[in-house]
Amino acid sequence: MATVEKITIALTPEMAGFVRRAVEAGDYASTSEAIREAVREWKDRRELLGYTVEELRALAQEGIDSGTSDRTMGEVKAEARRRFSARSRD
Repeated sequence: MATVEKITIALTPEMAGFVRRAVEAGDYASTSEAIREAVREWKDRRELLGYTVEELRALAQEGIDSGTSDRTMGEVKAEARRRFSARSRD
C-alpha cells in the first residue's frame, strides 16, 4: 500500500461546497479522493505544458523586451502552429 501524508488545506466555502457536492453525488468516495484527483490533474497539466513558472516568466519578459512585432496576426499564428507541431513530434 502506498504511504500517504496527511495535510490540512483551506478552501473557500464555494470550493468546499463543490467538493462536498461531488462526493454526495457519488463522483468520489471521499473528499480526500476528490482532492487527490484534482492534484493529479493539476500535476499532469503542469507536466504537459513542460514549462516551470520561472521559464514562463522568462518567456513573457522576453516577449515584452522584444517590442512590437511587424508581423501580422496570421503570421504569428502560423509560426506558433509550426512550433507546436515541431514540439509535439519530439
